[in-house]
Amino acid sequence: MVILSKIYTRTGDGGTTRLADNSVARKTDLRVEAYGDVDECNSHLGVVLADPSLPGELADVLRVVQNELFDVGADLSTPLRDDPPWPPLRIADDSVERLEHWCDLFGDALPTLRSFVLPGGTPVSAHLHVARTVCRRAERAAWAAREAYGVDSAPAGSPEGSGGVNPVAITYLNRLSDLLFIMARAANTGAEPLWVPGTDRMPSRPAGPEDAGG
Repeated sequence: MVILSKIYTRTGDGGTTRLADNSVARKTDLRVEAYGDVDECNSHLGVVLADPSLPGELADVLRVVQNELFDVGADLSTPLRDDPPWPPLRIADDSVERLEHWCDLFGDALPTLRSFVLPGGTPVSAHLHVARTVCRRAERAAWAAREAYGVDSAPAGSPEGSGGVNPVAITYLNRLSDLLFIMARAANTGAEPLWVPGTDRMPSRPAGPEDAGG
């Protein structure tokens, strides 16, 4: 059970925060950056879910994903160790497999792409693309934390905050960004905006007298 009785605590005014295992970390710590980006991605999904035009089958998936992103954040904020004070919340392989299932479910019905998709189209699609790019940033931040802390569990008796990053949490973010891209395509009704390479675009020129009406 989570009980939030008071939102401001003043404990972070010195530039520190506490990880999920109650160890102290700087607010610039790579773990904190990673789960902060996860939180930002989740907030963008909240914007998507607030749009009444969001198809119901996509909304059902995103509600599950929002909850799992809290699990991912908790996972990234809990260093791996052999003697945790309580069983930590970890993202599991079956959650990754479910994302892959949804990728296939929504992706198989989409037409083959002949160019890169431009973010945009419907408001839902545009917001899903924003969530996708933030999810990619969260993945990169999680990789930076992994490179800094590794993936090994700290042995019993290690100092607080010791321990690596769960690689499954990073894999989840990678698959989620794929799913959000597919969902952004699925949410576009009509023609998708596609990238036209520079060599194929019409050259621009200043407007001249011949362009004036009369």
